[in-house]
Amino acid sequence: MSYTPEQLAALERALATGEQRVTFGDRTVEYRSIDDLIAAIGVVRRGLEEQAIAAGTVKRRPRRVVVNTDKAT
Repeated sequence: MSYTPEQLAALERALATGEQRVTFGDRTVEYRSIDDLIAAIGVVRRGLEEQAIAAGTVKRRPRRVVVNTDKAT
């Protein structure tokens, strides 16, 4: 699904004001809890990032692997 920066802004405004109802154009969504709203914000942020990567406007963040070892005695 494609997301818009306006949708993200509306979700963030709702979170800042404590609202659980968000309107996107002609659609209204009511979230059951603030945790659901926070989860939706994460989904939209990841979606926007993936859209930007697919469009070639930003590069994918490099992955970093950290290996810790301990010499057994």
